[in-house]
Amino acid sequence: MTENELRNAMVSLGKSLFDRGYVCGGGGNMSLRLPDGNILATPTGSSFGRLNADRLSIVSPDGTHLSGDRPSKEVAFHQVLFTKNLKCGAVVHMHSTHLTALSCLDDLDPARPIRPFTPYFVMRIGDMPVIDYYPPGSPNIAKALEQVADGQRAYLLRNHGPVVTGSDIFDAVDNAEELEETARLYLMLKEKNLRYLSEEEISYLKTGTK
Repeated sequence: MTENELRNAMVSLGKSLFDRGYVCGGGGNMSLRLPDGNILATPTGSSFGRLNADRLSIVSPDGTHLSGDRPSKEVAFHQVLFTKNLKCGAVVHMHSTHLTALSCLDDLDPARPIRPFTPYFVMRIGDMPVIDYYPPGSPNIAKALEQVADGQRAYLLRNHGPVVTGSDIFDAVDNAEELEETARLYLMLKEKNLRYLSEEEISYLKTGTK
């Protein structure tokens, strides 16, 4: 896709997420890797529902602001994910209701806050490490992600919300939507007799072999 097409895709997908309640106000941010290696990102304080394709930010891989409005202060942790995983083509950070609620629970397993119970969670997300709480915009978020970013598609920032990646912006948004639905189901069912997938079933979904 051309840069203009990618700009328009970010605007369209952002509005879709906003209209369906995945983000509200000026919360959350998105970015994608452009064909020239630079990063296209949502500007600081911008609403997903009112993005302007011509005003999106462009930053270099090292974080230098090249053009457009000033980028989100959280673009630093996006950079880490692009650098650590060359297959990462886009990053979506939301404050979606159910994943943010999950991030506020005190008894989370830091390695596996959601035990897999649907095949789609395994196939689209897999593992989702929990990142310790730091204030929004803190450089410590990027440092913490750098320590655990090893090809995972999603991370859960404590008391904050999810960070989801994908091969491109469409894949990242699809992954984010699947993850939010998984969290909704988990919170709805966690007090019930929930059947989790076995390790054998998980292995088959990941590799196609038992």
